[in-house]
Amino acid sequence: MIAAIAFYCFSAVAVGSAIMVISARNPVHSVLFLILTFFNAAGLFILIGAEFIAMILIVVYVGAVAVLFLFVVMMLDIGFAQMREGFLQYLPVGGLIGIILAVELILVGGSWSLSSKIQQIRSSPTPSLEKMTNTHAIGNVLYTEYIYLFQGAGLTLLVAMVGAIVLTLRTRRGVKKQKIAKQIARRPEDSVKLHNVQTGSGV
Repeated sequence: MIAAIAFYCFSAVAVGSAIMVISARNPVHSVLFLILTFFNAAGLFILIGAEFIAMILIVVYVGAVAVLFLFVVMMLDIGFAQMREGFLQYLPVGGLIGIILAVELILVGGSWSLSSKIQQIRSSPTPSLEKMTNTHAIGNVLYTEYIYLFQGAGLTLLVAMVGAIVLTLRTRRGVKKQKIAKQIARRPEDSVKLHNVQTGSGV
């Protein structure tokens, strides 16, 4: 009973906040509603026993992606009024694409059915390893059977991150930069000059 009440509460708030993400006029409010959607989706995953996915939603999406969106939106001075000026111009094309996607989702949902074995495995998150948690089971499979694919994906992301930094790096002339090696190599006689000033003569 409590699980059903929690499910309907999480679902209602998640759907409502998802609608507010695309309907809010203020982009900062949209990001905040997106964070609320992630929290409720994490609650739904916890109800079905997928605590690892819930943790990923909170740590990765809320803690990194959504907060990054929020800071970018708040720091950039974007003219949202100018961006909305051409909304009616692209409305027919966008509406046609939306209708096509809706029809595809309806066709896919109509032909979708549960497997006959789902009732056997739904009671335990890891049927073959009953004493393991979901996180332990995912890590066991990920770092044994799919270790090379996992490392390849990590290497690809690293190369993409380095490439993005290199492409966006801009060097400007006349900008003073700190050179640590040059500062450490300085000697006192190269930096300080002593003057023997007589009393009353000034510098």
